Amino acid sequence: MKTRRIYTTHDWLAAMARHARPSLRFTGRTRRDYAQWRRRFARRYREMLGRFPARVPLRSSVLERRAFDGYVREKVVFDSERFMSVPAWVCLPKRRGKHPAVICAHGHGAGGGSMVGLDRRGNPLYDYAKQLASRLAEAGYVAIAPDWRAFGARYEPPERDPAPRDLCNLAHLVAEHFGYHQLALNIWDAMRTVDYLTTRRDVDATRLGCVGCSFGGTMTMFLAATDSRIKAACVSGYLAETAGSLAAWSTCGSQVLPDLLRWGDRAEVAGLICPRPLLIQVGDYDPSFPARSALREYARLKSIYSAAGAGARLALNRFDGCHEIHAPPILAWFDRWLRAG
Repeated sequence: MKTRRIYTTHDWLAAMARHARPSLRFTGRTRRDYAQWRRRFARRYREMLGRFPARVPLRSSVLERRAFDGYVREKVVFDSERFMSVPAWVCLPKRRGKHPAVICAHGHGAGGGSMVGLDRRGNPLYDYAKQLASRLAEAGYVAIAPDWRAFGARYEPPERDPAPRDLCNLAHLVAEHFGYHQLALNIWDAMRTVDYLTTRRDVDATRLGCVGCSFGGTMTMFLAATDSRIKAACVSGYLAETAGSLAAWSTCGSQVLPDLLRWGDRAEVAGLICPRPLLIQVGDYDPSFPARSALREYARLKSIYSAAGAGARLALNRFDGCHEIHAPPILAWFDRWLRAG
């Protein structure tokens, strides 16, 4: 019987996805099943990430500081590796003392400034991030929003802007030439952000969280899966089947984990966060990560948490919205899991 010839990447993807049989897809039911799977997948996950840069002193500095009615905002910078520095916005409560802290991971766009209401050029902005960092600060958290590589202040200056090409895709290609994955480099910067938070006198380093939507959801999921210092997380607008996201072109070079679909999918990566608390947000009308696909992946993630005996630490917030953060459940989630006592 003749088979249909395939010429396009989109059709090749569909055929590959239909026939994929990931070797470490979770199928267990018991704690023993979970423990055995976790050992094997965690080892494979670390191999897929590849290498990280060498650790260097942070050399952190506060570049500016401004007080608002309900919080204080700083612009800080620190070194993550020998050849790279990370700028970040920090919003903190006016009340003195040690506070829980949350890394606010921005999505594909303006950079960390979007989490505090600013675009890449410092102009007022209100987008799907809903100025979450400032809202967290008003609620009593230290919130930090770094610029990931190729975004925000880490975008190329106008004379080197490769428009109309997507800069994060080019950054991914550059990183591969030196034996790094762009996603791993951003995870490293996020881990160094955790290191920076532990140096601040106003942060309780035992109560750290992470949250993000879209590419911010990518970063939240992968950071929490990699760094156990993250004690609670919220992944918004991202947990959906990878093949579906690829088919909708809802991804970029900063979100590539090579070999993932040979071994599992996003539910398996998120399963490495277990048994720590994890909230998944799904917008009913999200065009980038459709609810139907997200709910299928959530059901698989739920089976991982249930097998591990941690079902009560996983929650789904399905809301009447699109590709955006739904802030009130996020604030309630961190209040539940990161507040002292």
